[in-house]
Amino acid sequence: MHPRFQSAFSQLPADLQTAIAPVLADAHFSAMLSAGQVSSLRSATGLDEDALAFALLPLAAACARADLSHFNVGAIARGVSGNWYFGGNMEFLGATMQQTVHAEQSAISHAWLRGEKALAAITVNYTPCGHCRQFMNELNSGLALRINLPGRAPHTLKDYLPDAFGPKDLDIKTLLMDEQDHGYALEGDALTQAAIKAANKSHTPYSKSPSGVALELADGTIFSGSYAENAAFNPTLPPLQGALNLLSLHGYDYPAITRAMLAERADAPLIQWDATVATLKALGCQNIDRVLLG
Repeated sequence: MHPRFQSAFSQLPADLQTAIAPVLADAHFSAMLSAGQVSSLRSATGLDEDALAFALLPLAAACARADLSHFNVGAIARGVSGNWYFGGNMEFLGATMQQTVHAEQSAISHAWLRGEKALAAITVNYTPCGHCRQFMNELNSGLALRINLPGRAPHTLKDYLPDAFGPKDLDIKTLLMDEQDHGYALEGDALTQAAIKAANKSHTPYSKSPSGVALELADGTIFSGSYAENAAFNPTLPPLQGALNLLSLHGYDYPAITRAMLAERADAPLIQWDATVATLKALGCQNIDRVLLG
């Protein structure tokens, strides 16, 4: 078991500890539960889905990298596939505050980058801030997304974001988590191809600036992140943050990064290069390159 889970694991009910221990035994547990695993945990504990998600929140919060705030927020995005995806707030020492990933963004981007098509609900251990409510409004589940908070009845995003402004106000038809492919041809080595694939998946209806980042680790593992824009602009999630989020959720640390690749258009209205380089260098990665799409 990864050390980050040990304290949280001890807080779980005994029957849940027994049932989930084999899943957590892998030091690089992917912070995702398949629909089958969720069903098995429910059978072992007698908990319904909402109660099980609340019981698992300490594990999600243990995934947080709260190096600035020292305040762990955990979230579980519950996909329509039945798979559950953990998320935690991610903060980066030496980078700017704008690079922070909120727990809801972490869980949602985790689900999206793992191929989930839509969300049925999200469970969080603290009330979502305005930034996260706006980020969630970009999703194809829209204002009907169910939000579960401890000690409260379930409510929809519409309840938490009344009189909302979102993509539909700008006549955007393709929403976050809808299938997208910008059609750029794959080229280069495995890392370069992973970055291009991530750029092809990116959600960029406002700036038309697709981009993707791929990170190669010392053991050969590659994590990639896609750009996810938002109608309100500021809750936008850069591609590097998506990749770093997956890396952390899988139990790796930043010194394991040996090489990074950014894929973007040279003539795009928004360029990720400078911010990507600055953040990666703050985390100790110096081997950074870019492939230009076109």
